[in-house]
Amino acid sequence: MPRPIARVLLDSPVPQLDRLFDYAIPAELIDDAMPGVRVRVPLRSAGRLIDAYLVELDTEDDDTRTLAEVDAVVSRAQVLPEQLSTLARRVADRAAGSASDVLRLIVPKRQVRVEKAWLAARAVDDATQEADDAPRDPDAAAVSPSTAVLPAVSDTIAQYEGLAEALADSARAAVEAIPRLAPDGLPEWTRLLAAAAARTVADGASAILVVPDYRDLDLLLAALDALAPDAPVARLDSRQTNPDRYRAYLRTLEEAPCIVVGNRSAAYAPVRAGLVALWDDGDSLLGEPLAPGVHARDVALLRQEQEGSALLFAGHTRTTDVERLVESGWIRAITAARRRLPRVVLDTTEDLDRRGQRLPSRAFLTAREAAATGPVLLQVARPGFSPTLVCASCRAPARCTSCGGPLGAAHRGATPVCAWCGRGARQWACGSCGGETVRLAASGSERTAEELGRAFPGIRVIVADGNHPVERIDAKPALVVATRGAEPLAEGGYRAVVLLDGSRMLQAPELRIGESCLRWWSNAAALAAPGAPIHLVGVDGAVARALATWSQASYARAELVERAPLRMPPSVRVAQLEGTGAGVRRALDDIAALQLPPDAVLGPVPIEGDDDGRERALVRFPYAEGARVAGTLRAAVVAEAMGRRRARGKTLRTTLSVRLDVTEPDL
Repeated sequence: MPRPIARVLLDSPVPQLDRLFDYAIPAELIDDAMPGVRVRVPLRSAGRLIDAYLVELDTEDDDTRTLAEVDAVVSRAQVLPEQLSTLARRVADRAAGSASDVLRLIVPKRQVRVEKAWLAARAVDDATQEADDAPRDPDAAAVSPSTAVLPAVSDTIAQYEGLAEALADSARAAVEAIPRLAPDGLPEWTRLLAAAAARTVADGASAILVVPDYRDLDLLLAALDALAPDAPVARLDSRQTNPDRYRAYLRTLEEAPCIVVGNRSAAYAPVRAGLVALWDDGDSLLGEPLAPGVHARDVALLRQEQEGSALLFAGHTRTTDVERLVESGWIRAITAARRRLPRVVLDTTEDLDRRGQRLPSRAFLTAREAAATGPVLLQVARPGFSPTLVCASCRAPARCTSCGGPLGAAHRGATPVCAWCGRGARQWACGSCGGETVRLAASGSERTAEELGRAFPGIRVIVADGNHPVERIDAKPALVVATRGAEPLAEGGYRAVVLLDGSRMLQAPELRIGESCLRWWSNAAALAAPGAPIHLVGVDGAVARALATWSQASYARAELVERAPLRMPPSVRVAQLEGTGAGVRRALDDIAALQLPPDAVLGPVPIEGDDDGRERALVRFPYAEGARVAGTLRAAVVAEAMGRRRARGKTLRTTLSVRLDVTEPDL
C-alpha cells in the first residue's frame, strides 16, 4: 500500500542540508501535514530535532525504504505557499546561497496567539462562505466600494505616457517620476505608486510596493490613504512589533487582494501579485546585507518572470542596472507626458576658489532672498559638528593613536573623539610633526548650522540628520541644514535648495559614487517649490550637467558605455570568494573548467588585516553564464563544508563564503 511522505526543507545554515529531505508521515499527523506548514523532524547526524517547512507531499510504493518520521506539525498555518518556496529557491540558486537563508528573511518568527486568532477567523470565514448559498450578481462583485478607482487615480496614471498600457499588459517598465510635490504636499512619486496599486487592486490582484526606509513608507501610506482609502493595506517593515509583523504576514497569505507596503523583504510577500513596484532602487537600503545578499531589484525581476505581474522601477534617476535592462529591451522606459524640470544653477569650483568661502555669493544671495518668504534647504555631506580634524601645524589628518580612526569634534573646544572606537584623544600628538593642537577641517550639519546662524541673523535654523530627525516643517522662513536622505518635507516646497559639499561627496572611493550623488541631489531638488532655484555648489563635469539638464538616464547610459570595456558591473556580474587559500583555489579550479574569458578571475590575494591567512578572489562573468557560475560556486561551498566535516568528525559551517553581484568596496 502506498505510504505518504513529506518533502521538507530544513531550517539550517549548513550548506549540504540545502535540499529537500523525505520523511514518513505517521498516521496521527496525516490531517495536519499540509504543504507550507511548519514541522519538526529528527536529524540523524546531529541526534536532535530541527525545525523545517513541509514543501511537498507525495506517496511511494516502496515501503521498504527506511525513512525517519515527522515528529510534529508545529502549526496548521500554511505559512510557506508554493509560489514563495519556488521564489526562495530561485533567489538562492541565483546567488549561490541557501533557500533557508532566504526564508529566514521573509517568514517572521511565529507568534502563537496571533496565529491562533488568525486560524480561528479563517475557520469562521470558511464556514460562513459554505453556508451562504445565495446567488450573487457578478457585475456587482466586480466593482465594490473597497476596489473602486477614484478619479485622482486615473488622472495620476494619465500623467505618464504609456503607464496605463504597461499596467494592463503586465509589462516591465522604468518610470521617471515627476520631480515635484503634489498639491496635497506629498511627493509626486508617492501618488504614482499609490495610483498604480489602486488600479491593480481594482482589477482583482494584489500590489507590492517596496521603498527604502521608514520615511518613504510613511509618505506612501499617506498617499494610499488619499487615493485608495478603502483598499486593504498590509505593512511589512522592521519598525513593527513581532506580533504586528506576523499578523501582517498572515494577511498576505489570504486570497483577498491587498496592497503590501514595506521595505526590501516585502518583495517576497506571498500574495497573488498583479504589480510589483520599487521606488529608488539605487538606495543601498534595498540591498540585503545578510546572506545570500540579494538586492530587492533582483528579487522583483525573478518574481515578475515567475508570476507575470507588472513591474515598475520608479525614481527621479535611473541606475545603471535598470538602464542596462532598458538598453537590452527587457524593460520599457516611461516618462511624464509633460515634463516639468527643476531650475538648476551650477556654482562651479572656480567660483568657490576665487571667493575663498563655502557658500558662493550667488547662492548666498539666493538663499537670503528665498529665506525671507519661506524655508530654504541646504544639503550637506555629513552629520555632526566637525567629523574631520587635522593637525594645526602640518595639516596632516588627525588619527586615533589606538585604532588609527579619524578624529572628530562635537563642538568647538571639545575633546577629539575617534569615529571608529569612540575613545577620546585628550593628549594627542601628531605622528608627522609632533604638534599637539588640532584644527577643524570639515563642516558637518551642526557646524554648518552654526555658521549660517551668524550669517542669517533673525532666521531660525533647523538641523535634520540621523541624530536630529525632522519629517515636516511649516512654510515659515527657515534655513534647513540636512544630510542627504534626511531632508524633511516643507509645506509648499522649499523656496530654494542649495546643494553643498558636492565635490567632497564625489571623492568617495566607490564605483557608483556618481550615480549616488546624482540620486541624492535629484531627490533633494524634487522637494523644491515650483520654479524655485536649485544651486549645485562646487561641482562640474558629467554629473553636474546631468542634474542641470535633468538627463539622468543619459548619464546612466554613458556610465554603462565606460564600464563595458573594463568589465565592471553592471556590464558583467561579479562573484566574491573568501576563505582559506586552499579552499579559494579549489573553487577557482572548478571555475576554470567553465572556460570563462581569460580575465574573468582576479586574485586570489590576502585579505588585509585578517590574522587567519584568509584570501579573497573575484570572478567576473557574463549574465548568460550566471546559472553555471552560481551552481559551480555553490557546489564548491558544499564540498568545502563536507571536507571539514570529514576532517573533524562533526558538522561545521564552511570557511568558504561566496557572494554574488558585489560592487563595493572590493572593486
